[in-house]
Amino acid sequence: MVGSWFHIKQKHSMRQRSIHLANSFRDYNAESERQKTVEEFYRQQHTNQTYDYVTKMRKEYGKLDKAVMSIWDCCELLNDVVDDSDPDLDEPQIQHLLQSAEAIRKDYPDEDWLHLTALIHDLGKVLLLPQFGQLPQWAVVGDTFPLGCAFDESNVHHKYFKNNPDFKNPDYSSKNGIYKEGCGLDNVVISWGHDDYMYLVAKENGTTLPHAALFIIRYHSLYPLHKAGAYKHLMNKEDEEDLKWLNIFNKYDLYSKSKVLVDVDEVKPYYQSLIKKYFTETLRW
Repeated sequence: MVGSWFHIKQKHSMRQRSIHLANSFRDYNAESERQKTVEEFYRQQHTNQTYDYVTKMRKEYGKLDKAVMSIWDCCELLNDVVDDSDPDLDEPQIQHLLQSAEAIRKDYPDEDWLHLTALIHDLGKVLLLPQFGQLPQWAVVGDTFPLGCAFDESNVHHKYFKNNPDFKNPDYSSKNGIYKEGCGLDNVVISWGHDDYMYLVAKENGTTLPHAALFIIRYHSLYPLHKAGAYKHLMNKEDEEDLKWLNIFNKYDLYSKSKVLVDVDEVKPYYQSLIKKYFTETLRW
């Protein structure tokens, strides 16, 4: 059961373990070879992620016909994945998942659904692997953003949107674009990537995780929203409540990144018990 928001907010204010590192993460202007790779990534992403492209990808991957496997099997597949859009992390993705999950587990021991959400939130990055189509990085990772309306200037490397065909489409040029204010994020087309894919996998396989977990999975990369407050005019009341949980999660998603690796064998039994609680043994991917 999801705990009360007051209780979580009070606990969060008392437990600020790693937030002093905030200014050193997601620095997209720092001079380094890694930063050059990140900027080139966003040039490609902002050029190629269009409304029509996302519609096509959701239809294709919504079939869930790429694999049948367990959640933990998918976690292990991520050992071969490194995210080129992340300026902070060079470790395999499985370590980021476990670092985030273990940090949340320490501070919120009673919210087991949140521990599992942290573990699985990036599993959609298997889209980078051959079995899942080996999509280019710009189609899998990076910050996400709505399509079908104006590109907000809070999007990182916003200048590259001028190369996107949607940029000159008059139907998409206004703040609301094709949407109505307060329509709800579930009715908004978001750039395609690992977030939306894992959301589809969890939802269509009948997970019993609470709605807030699915919101976190689907929108954890929508940084223009939860970092800059952009696109809030499209949210409904349910989105506003779920965003509170996403803001808690986001602290751990960002600031738990570390060179100190988690002992996988030690924590595996605990997370397997949560997988059994909230998912079937195998899922369609």
